[in-house]
Order: sequence, then structure tokens, then C-alpha cells
Amino acid sequence: MALKDVLRKVETGWSPVCHSARPAMDEWGVLKLSAVTSGKFVASEAKRLPSEVLPRVAFEVRPGDVLMSRANGVKALVGVACTVSQVRPRLLLPDLVFRLVADPDVLDPAFLGITLASAAVRRQIDAAMRGTSGQYKVSQADVRALEIPRLPLPEQRDIVAAHEAFERRIGDLERVAQKRSTLLSAAVSALLRGQDSSGTTLETAMMSCDPGITLGAHRAPQKRATGYLRVANVRMGWIDTSDVASLESTSSDRPRYELEAGDVLVVEGHANPEQIGRAALVGPVEEGLLYQNHLFRLRFDRDEVVPEFAMLWLNSEAVRSYWISRCATSSGLYTINSRLLADAPFPVVPIEEQRKIVETWRTGIRAVDSLHGQIAKLRTIQQGVMEDLLSGRTRVNRT
Repeated sequence: MALKDVLRKVETGWSPVCHSARPAMDEWGVLKLSAVTSGKFVASEAKRLPSEVLPRVAFEVRPGDVLMSRANGVKALVGVACTVSQVRPRLLLPDLVFRLVADPDVLDPAFLGITLASAAVRRQIDAAMRGTSGQYKVSQADVRALEIPRLPLPEQRDIVAAHEAFERRIGDLERVAQKRSTLLSAAVSALLRGQDSSGTTLETAMMSCDPGITLGAHRAPQKRATGYLRVANVRMGWIDTSDVASLESTSSDRPRYELEAGDVLVVEGHANPEQIGRAALVGPVEEGLLYQNHLFRLRFDRDEVVPEFAMLWLNSEAVRSYWISRCATSSGLYTINSRLLADAPFPVVPIEEQRKIVETWRTGIRAVDSLHGQIAKLRTIQQGVMEDLLSGRTRVNRT
């Protein structure tokens, strides 16, 4: 059946100029797109409404709302939807998000949220999507025309219950993974805090420190497209390769900019002072990629410095405090340079002690990664079960 036959209305929100800071619980805020585009409602992703701007109360988000992103620069994030189960007061709907108000007599809002995430609906959204200047979007008419399964309310609620059972199990695993990650971070921080870095600097420990490729129109990928890492790929302690961009390479690029396993990449700048200089280790997966000029590539003599130890130290409280004390900004972006990086504190630690600290970290990371693997497997099973239930290939067993 067409979604228009079971919707009461589709609303578009409002996006006034806001402060970048999150709103306090007693302040009004406007949701960011990121509150919706993960497929799960994230109430903390909001901007503070200036106190002199009157809120449009009609756009306040409420439990049971089904929200859908209507525009984005990334195609895969257009049409992503979620159902709001719980939400703090005073959060407003932005203009790049639709609120889909279902007729409760024929359509369960939670069921609608599940349906909008299905492969069948995703194909319809992809077909309807339009884009100009890197901005892709769907219209209210496109949303109303979406075809969804025609199922009686009791069956819709059975599917919602099955979905929620998966979510509870996944949530339990996520909480365990987060707890273990927090404990690991505390254990490694304690080990690093015990190292004396007074009077010694990173310059004495590293063999080289090199910025990457400066981008420009001449680097648009054509005949010799090569993958490269950007600031967005380099997280604190790991590298995200889910979205590796390409550039046009030259014959001289590889000797100068090619990454090797064991290299440490450091971010040059960030709007958040807590993220200045965050570092990640290049592994076998990233080996052979190039990297952009807003990253520094550090190399070490491995007889003297274990690369993983260097990465852990660069992400430590001691180095974060160093950046915060020395970096200033007038543009909203905190930046570092090679001189500041060279002068960063770095402890003289025997290689065996470095290896012990790294092994503690590796053991903990393996445990956390194992939990994440279980979560990913459950997500895959959940998706398959939901697709079967929505298509009618199977029914929920109530016994």
C-alpha cells in the first residue's frame, strides 16, 4: 500500500541560526541531521537555540515521532529514518528532517520506522532521489508515494516486538563493550601516567615527520586514481576505512606519500580542542594508501620505539594537555604545526616496558573487538529476520 494512505501528515521542521554548543536540559535546541542519520534517534545531537529566539513549539519532537532525513550530501544518508521512543523536552525538528505522522488506527509508528529501513523501501528512495551541487534530496511527494507492506496492526506489533528483542540483546552487548573499553582506557592511562616525560620531546624519538598531499583541482581522480586518507578517516586510536576518497596520483607521489604499516598519523587541526593531534596507527589494511596535507606521518626506529606505544602516548592526557595549553584559534579551528609536534613531550621508556604496555592494550582491544563482532553478527541476523517478516516469507511465532 502507498504510505500516503496511512499517513495523517508529513511535516518539515525549522532551522534558525543556532549556537554550536549542545543545549542544557532547560534550554531549547534544534536537532542536527546526525540525530537521525545513524538510523537510531540520538537526542544529544542538537544545537542550542539562542535565548533571544522564540521557539516554534509546534516543531517540538515527541515520543512516537517517526523522523526521516530529507536531504544530505551523501546519498546513503537521504531517507534514513528512526522512531523516537524517548526524548528530552525542548528539542525542535530541523528543516532537513521530515516528521511522518501515522494514522494510529492502521499503522504502528515503530513498525513504520522498521519498514522505512528495509531494503525494499531503500530501493524506492534511491530511485526517487534527486541531486544538485552535491546535495541529494527526496520530496514529501516521494515519501507519500513509498509502498510499504499492508499488514494488520496485531502483526505489525508482533514484528515490532521481535525487533525490540534484538535491540535489547544488542544493547546489552554494546553496554558491555563500552564498559570494557572504558576500563581499558583507564588501565592504559594509568600505565602512561607513570612515565616521566620531563625534558624529553617527540623530536628525539621519531625518525621523520611529514605532512601529506595538498589537494586541488589537479588532484581530481582521472587516469591514476589512488586512495588517500583524510582527517575524517583518522580517529583517536583507529583508522576508519569505510569511506576512503580518491585523488589523481603522479609517479612521484608513492615514494613520498605512501603509507606503511607502523606509521602513525596525527591530525593537524580540529574545532574541538580535545581532538587536536589525535593519532592512529597505520595497519596492513591501510598500507599503500596516500594521505592528505592536514595529517602528519610519523615514523620511528622500531628498535627504540614501538609504534603502538607512540600512538597511545600521543592520545594520552599528557599530550592532550600540551596541545590545549599551546594551541589558540581565532577561526574556530585549532591547528598544530611540525615544530609544535616535535616539541611535544615524549617519555624515555625501555623497549620492553613499551611492549608490556602495548600488550595490555592489544589484549583489551581484542576483547572489545570480539564483542563488536558479535554485535555486527546480530545486526545482520536482525536485518534478515525483519526482511523475511516484512515480505511475508515468515511470521512471528507467538508460542
